Amino acid sequence: MKVKLITDSASDITPEDEKKYGIDIMPFDITLGDESLRERVDFTAPEFLEMIDKSEFLPKTSQITEIRFAEKFEHYYNEDYDAIIMVLINSTGSKTYENALLARKNLLEEHPEMAKMRIEIIDSHCYSLGYGYPVIEAAKKLIAGQSVDNVVAYLTDMFNNCEIYIIGFNLRHMKKSGRINAAAAFLGELMGLKPLISLIDGESEVVKKSRGEKNAIADAVQYISGRAVPETPWEILRTSVTALEDEFIKQYSAKVGRPPEMQSIAGAAVASNTGPYIIGVIIRGNARR
Repeated sequence: MKVKLITDSASDITPEDEKKYGIDIMPFDITLGDESLRERVDFTAPEFLEMIDKSEFLPKTSQITEIRFAEKFEHYYNEDYDAIIMVLINSTGSKTYENALLARKNLLEEHPEMAKMRIEIIDSHCYSLGYGYPVIEAAKKLIAGQSVDNVVAYLTDMFNNCEIYIIGFNLRHMKKSGRINAAAAFLGELMGLKPLISLIDGESEVVKKSRGEKNAIADAVQYISGRAVPETPWEILRTSVTALEDEFIKQYSAKVGRPPEMQSIAGAAVASNTGPYIIGVIIRGNARR
């Protein structure tokens, strides 16, 4: 069976893994000042972090359009694929998922013969490696010959358990973008407080406030490890705070007895809303659905 796995660039899958596992990653369009750019095409993730750090403008992301999804579906139909598994950014934070559903609906109405190609569109309910890591694991399962049903069930289960945490060291971009409500409302920066923010099913909450970077890392290790199901993989999203990231990895790995399963650098779709001075941590929590 010929199956294609597709996701979007907010998954923060590395270019190396994209190529290695044959994942089709649809990039988001970014506007920075008067520049219109496409993620993963016009710049790398590290380059973008440097760009937004120096820019006076706040980057803006555009949803992936219905037309682009329709073109993608048609392409793989014409390539004689039997099925598509598409995993997309949290639907409450972007209309991208809704656009994919519309593209499938309208395309099948116009071309009913395309119904022979199964199109599974999955709302990840999360961001970044919260679905980037499961997508890579799903690709491995497909390569090993697992069925579409099994892979879809695996992905659904992973998204029912995913918890994301952000350790914020500078909230300038988060406050300006307003996408992460808990960060926008946080008032402790002038007192030297660093928030630990949870992102679960698209809802954000400040779950811990720590004075100074050292305490922020120690408190995050304690809190997040207490939320994680024991003996499950965890991932880390890097930005521009390399020394702090390394220290967190050291402390958290010692706490849970295993290193991160995956590390990646925040891409434009994510960094546009978090800024370049955060650490992202992704764990498996208890099932919510």
